[in-house]
Amino acid sequence: MKKENLFKWKHYQPDIILLTVRWYLRYNLSFRDLVEMMEERGLCIAHTTIMRWVHQYGPELDERIRRYLKTTNDSWRVDETYVKVKGQWMYLYRAVDSEGNTIDFYLSKTRTTGAAKHFFKKALRPFHVSKPRVITVDKNPAYPMAIEELKNRKKMPVGIQLRLVKYLNNIVEQDHRFIKKRVRSMLGLKSFSTATSVISGIEAMHMIKKGQLISRDKSAQNQIEFIHELFGITA
Repeated sequence: MKKENLFKWKHYQPDIILLTVRWYLRYNLSFRDLVEMMEERGLCIAHTTIMRWVHQYGPELDERIRRYLKTTNDSWRVDETYVKVKGQWMYLYRAVDSEGNTIDFYLSKTRTTGAAKHFFKKALRPFHVSKPRVITVDKNPAYPMAIEELKNRKKMPVGIQLRLVKYLNNIVEQDHRFIKKRVRSMLGLKSFSTATSVISGIEAMHMIKKGQLISRDKSAQNQIEFIHELFGITA
């Protein structure tokens, strides 16, 4: 998407839009917190406007950073955590490599073999992801069944080693914390589609925060410059 299409008909400058989106996805702020913070800058922005920006630009950020991510290693740690959407618990599948770099994520209404297959197929698509040599999972029986079915369909390398070793998955369980903490401080995710949009943006900012970008340090200023470059609003 081009810059003029992304920000067309917006009443605010692109850098202001990206500032509010970036702060919301990165810090434990509500939409009304951001309204007050923008008022200090002389800007009157409705909280629903910021919400729409987050829903639009969060997924766009996730899509655009993928080509700039460092290649992950071939030791996957896979686990799912819980996210409440419209009063119901949903399942957020997540995978990191042995160094803690995010491989991918997938929000699902169910915790089934089918959901696990969708997650693995999604995780194998990005360019920055190395094909797994070993996958470490918990005792969820859906994982071995999903992996076996994908192997049979030649959607996953046949020689993958599957490990059910709980302590080795501590790294992905620790990595859940940032996502859980950010989601928990929100007033609630109102629908599955908005939850998917918001979580994709949170995950994108988490990858940037962890230093997964190629040839970039983790300083806040570099993060700002990088996001501006992604959306074509550099000076």
